[in-house]
Amino acid sequence: MGAGLTAALTRLGGPLCGLLAPATRAGDPALRKRTLRFKLYSLLSLPIVALILLWTFITGYLVSDVFELRRAVTQFEQVAVPAFALADRVRDERHLSAVLLSGTGPDGGRLSTAREETDRAVVLLHQRATSQEGSSATGPDVVEGLTALERELQRLGGLREQVDSRSLDRLGAVQQYTEIQNSLYRMTDRLVTVPDPALYRQANGLQTIAGSRELLSQEDALLSGALLRGQLGAEEQRAFAQIVAGRRLLFDRGMRDLDPELRRPYDGLLSSADYKRLTAIENEVGARRGALGQATAWQGLAGTLGTRVDRLTADSAALLNLRADDASFGIVARIAIAAGLGLVAILLAVVLSARLGRGLSQELADLRSAALELADVRLPGVVRKLRDSEPVEVDTEAPPIHITGTTLEVQDVAQAFSTVRRTAVKAAVGQADLRRGVSLVFRNLARRNQSLLHRQLTHLDTMQRKTNAPDAQADLFRLDHLTTRMRRQAEGLIILSGAPAGRAWRRPVPMHDVVRGSVAEVEDYSRVTVMPMSDASLVGTAVADVIHMLAELIENATVFSPPSTRVYIRGDLVGRGFAVEIEDRGLGLTPEDREEINRRLVDPPEFNLADSDRLGLFVVSRLAARHDIKVALRRSPYGGTTAVVLLPHGLVIPAGLDEEPAGPDTGSMPAVISLEQGSDPTNRR
Repeated sequence: MGAGLTAALTRLGGPLCGLLAPATRAGDPALRKRTLRFKLYSLLSLPIVALILLWTFITGYLVSDVFELRRAVTQFEQVAVPAFALADRVRDERHLSAVLLSGTGPDGGRLSTAREETDRAVVLLHQRATSQEGSSATGPDVVEGLTALERELQRLGGLREQVDSRSLDRLGAVQQYTEIQNSLYRMTDRLVTVPDPALYRQANGLQTIAGSRELLSQEDALLSGALLRGQLGAEEQRAFAQIVAGRRLLFDRGMRDLDPELRRPYDGLLSSADYKRLTAIENEVGARRGALGQATAWQGLAGTLGTRVDRLTADSAALLNLRADDASFGIVARIAIAAGLGLVAILLAVVLSARLGRGLSQELADLRSAALELADVRLPGVVRKLRDSEPVEVDTEAPPIHITGTTLEVQDVAQAFSTVRRTAVKAAVGQADLRRGVSLVFRNLARRNQSLLHRQLTHLDTMQRKTNAPDAQADLFRLDHLTTRMRRQAEGLIILSGAPAGRAWRRPVPMHDVVRGSVAEVEDYSRVTVMPMSDASLVGTAVADVIHMLAELIENATVFSPPSTRVYIRGDLVGRGFAVEIEDRGLGLTPEDREEINRRLVDPPEFNLADSDRLGLFVVSRLAARHDIKVALRRSPYGGTTAVVLLPHGLVIPAGLDEEPAGPDTGSMPAVISLEQGSDPTNRR
């Protein structure tokens, strides 16, 4: 029944087929599949993996900003700071060199001190830029700029010799020092000291103003030297005019890049009286209006304004650093928020997916358990109860399947499966009722035939007693024997219907008479030889069933053996009761057939109307199960089959303990009497 239900559900298809598949196909390695839980969690893990990859990408992108910030800070500390310090030292050395070349006497050691400070600044820049921390922060473009700067710095020695020997004029010295400064500023332009684009624009504006400050220093170097000699050459005047134009251009460009907060101090500088006086002197010198004597206030103005510009630039740089710190804090905050929210989202996705997957898997597992319970427990139990004629309540045996989940499709499948289970139980009960009705029909017909046959046997016994003619007695004996066989067939139908045969003995019957009574009910009785057996008796309540059971086995032995052979019956008391052996010398059975028949004899199957060729085996198994009798077939040494019937101690009474045997309520055993009184000499013992 379980296999039939599984096949039906397979034809229906859908989830039920997959639920029953592990139970019906688990033994086939070729059909072994992944579990539903594995597939479900695999399906739910795909969006989680995609979410993890997206979170990793976003977090990595934000973390890269942190590394860029760290790189910018390292560049500022290891390269920009010593480079700006070197620019200040070169600016001082250039100014003093121009002054030296403009005068006739020594400078009092100021230039030598400036040169030493420049050398220390060069060494510091080289150490910082080539350190492990500095090298890790500088890229190929910055390294290229540093290499070019070092080449320019190597010219300092020759330039200083020319200044000391006064083989170089003031303008040439200023220009050569300016080339070194330009190389330095080109290198610093390649540094990215602020990772934020908005901050980078402000830093670039400050860098441009610093370039304007460098041009102011060049102006100061030229005019300071010219004031010592009281004149400014034509070439120096043209160079001075270009420097002034470049300074003003760079200052205006830097101011445009600054935001209002950073530009406000510089606006105050531009509107100051000192700056206006400075620009007036620049205009006067550039237009060649009068002698340099009117520009005697230049040195004080240039120094004051230069210092003020340096201070404003330093303050602006500090303010910009504070903004960079705020930006870095914002970057870290974005990383923390993105990473935290992403991690929380991933955890929520994992938890929700696990709950969803576990809930859906549990619903399907419950449905699968219900299917297996129906196939393996419910229906076999119903069939067993019906076979044992126990009452079966459909509502009790097929309750609705309750699914605690909320999945609509699973609930629909559970409801459909409840209907299938209820229908299957109803069908099993209906089939049992049908078989019970057929059994009742068989039983009624068999009872009627049995009654008629009993009456016929009584008449034949009366006729045998009234006549002494041998021919008439022989004919009556054959009729008696045929009627006895017909009675056995009728009793077989009654036994198959589940009812007792009808004949009963009140007192024990000797086993020898029981065996001979069984032989009398066999068609080919003349081929049967009953060997001497132990004296013992069989309890009266089991006589009719044992006679019928032995008759069926003897009948099979005579039918499935050659007519020229004999069938031998032996009986003896053994340790567990009384054993009867029925041995034929036929062709025997194959081991497979013998094993199958022994299995049916041990566990009687349900009677199948289509399997009418083995009615005798059904009858034997039913009778053996009724009295706890063990029946087994084994191979005979002569090639045939030996049927061993073991009657338990509860049915056997040893010799000397039994009372005077008595016949059945319906009369004595006419077949046995007929055999004893018949004319067949082979059976008179």
